[in-house]
Amino acid sequence: MIRERRNKEKLASYYNKFMAEGVIDPNVHPWVANSWQRCRDLNLPNETMPKINKLGAEDALKLEKTHEYIIKYVDGLYENSKQHFNVHNLSMLLIDENGYVVKNYALPFFQRIIEDIKGMRVLEEDVGTSSISIAREHGVPFLMFGPEMWIKDSHSGDACSAPIMVNGKMRYILSFFSLDQNDLPYDLLLSLLMTMKYSIEQHISMLEYWSIYKLMMDELPVSVYWIGKDEQVKYLNSNAEKRLEGNRTLEETFLNYEHIPIKKALQGAPTHRREITWITPERTYEDITTVLPIRVGTEIESALVLSMSIEDLKTTIAHATGYSSRYSLYSMVGETHEFLALQHKASRIARSDNNILLQGEPGTGKQRLAHGIHQASPRAAAPLIVVKCYDGAIEELTEEFFGSVDTEKQPIAGKLELSLGGTLFLDEVEKLPVEMGDKLAETIKNGFVSNETGHRKKLNVRVIAACDSNLKRLADKGLFSRKLYEIVIDTIIRIPPLRERVKDIEVIAGHILAEMSAQHNLPPKRLSPEALNLLLGCGWPGNIKQLQGVIEQAFFHTSGAIIEAENVKLPGDKTLERSWKYDKEAFIAVWKAAGGNISKLAIMLDVSRVTLYRYLKKYDLGVKK
Repeated sequence: MIRERRNKEKLASYYNKFMAEGVIDPNVHPWVANSWQRCRDLNLPNETMPKINKLGAEDALKLEKTHEYIIKYVDGLYENSKQHFNVHNLSMLLIDENGYVVKNYALPFFQRIIEDIKGMRVLEEDVGTSSISIAREHGVPFLMFGPEMWIKDSHSGDACSAPIMVNGKMRYILSFFSLDQNDLPYDLLLSLLMTMKYSIEQHISMLEYWSIYKLMMDELPVSVYWIGKDEQVKYLNSNAEKRLEGNRTLEETFLNYEHIPIKKALQGAPTHRREITWITPERTYEDITTVLPIRVGTEIESALVLSMSIEDLKTTIAHATGYSSRYSLYSMVGETHEFLALQHKASRIARSDNNILLQGEPGTGKQRLAHGIHQASPRAAAPLIVVKCYDGAIEELTEEFFGSVDTEKQPIAGKLELSLGGTLFLDEVEKLPVEMGDKLAETIKNGFVSNETGHRKKLNVRVIAACDSNLKRLADKGLFSRKLYEIVIDTIIRIPPLRERVKDIEVIAGHILAEMSAQHNLPPKRLSPEALNLLLGCGWPGNIKQLQGVIEQAFFHTSGAIIEAENVKLPGDKTLERSWKYDKEAFIAVWKAAGGNISKLAIMLDVSRVTLYRYLKKYDLGVKK
């Protein structure tokens, strides 16, 4: 409460009259009068400071530790204002909601009596009437003149205290005490106190909001990077931190940093929900990424990167739809004997409950076949859980398969538990470490899965594994878990490469074109005889996936309804493919021929985009401007 200057001689006379006769003068502020009366009823000594309740050394350290987040901030406020404290002989106390002094600044409070008051309690029952007790009781700032204080030794100065209120709750009390006998500028004192009060309240509110935002950022399956104008990391959430693998910049972590549109955002151009590959020397992440410029006024000062794994997105979508399969057995097409035999065998095996190993070259359609088998099985109504295997840390893989607990010690289901009653599809199973494969095999064999809380569930799950390599040979060499191999070889389905079913190319190409037309709501297109002959004459080392890439490119680069031969860009010849790996000039030549387009270059050279990014890094080639 802001009060006018009072005559201290009159205030002293009111105080002395009350102490001598117990009579309160009508001119005494009612809040002060009520406090005096309570102190008298408690028989509190009023001449000198009584022995005050003080925390022990260990508890005082705990108090300081508990409030270190606000102490650091108030330290900064004091450092920027201490000249005023020195000039006007001011001291300052930071007091917690229970009345304990968290820290004292400048001259010690009641300096002539107490040397160290940190950890002392300064409530009304301890020190009698003070601006602290009045502000605490009524929840408003209060200026108190010396003769109004209960302890007579404190009458030489004035005090003003303000409660620090956040969301309607008192969190701290900030108290000023002046020993200045001269004409104290009360306006300055109150202005400084109220400014500090507002600043501390805003700071605490901001910390609370920040804690919520940080919790959200760490819980959401998104990697968040806040990048400064100098391209240094200002903030990253826990998911992003894992990806940085101990590095402090994105540039030293990701081989294709120049291809991630961070520089564009720092120049003012946002990127919304774009599919971007993030490549480290150890792993590759396929993400949907948004990069936004952050403006302060009209100036761009930083960029915000939000990136979510496509696999996580697929899992989220699958969860919303009950983890249903996306393809049926009849979404795979063909007319050759080899294909029809495969489709018939898959349909027959789907009705059994055998574990299955799908073996075939990359791009032959193993994932689509796994989805089709699940959909054609008695387990179709149950979940299909897909795990993209990789050679990661055992702890990380264990969490993925067996689950973990959140910050509230609540269990988070792993992929095994999620697949109960359904199918667990292990894609690229050959990448799974032997130790993890053994652990997974033991669990499947025992028939029970346990989570982090120790709760056991009966494991009713069918395993479908897909492998690009000869899994038996890897197991024989000790490079793959023998136990897991023996589990997944109940039934082996070999998927023939496209070069063994050349007659299916026309059917597959037509099917891809129909899917493209429906997916993008565009008029249908078909291949000319010359374009089809080009496709039939290619060896397709990348199989159906490679064929699909070529057809998709031709689809979007053809304006009419007929795709002609000149619209079809086949993979590059083998001579070129071999030379660019060792000859920078050869690589630059084909890089220019592809117009700097990574996807086009990958098709021309029949390699993955990951490999190309590594060669771009090796040859020090940036993004084509």
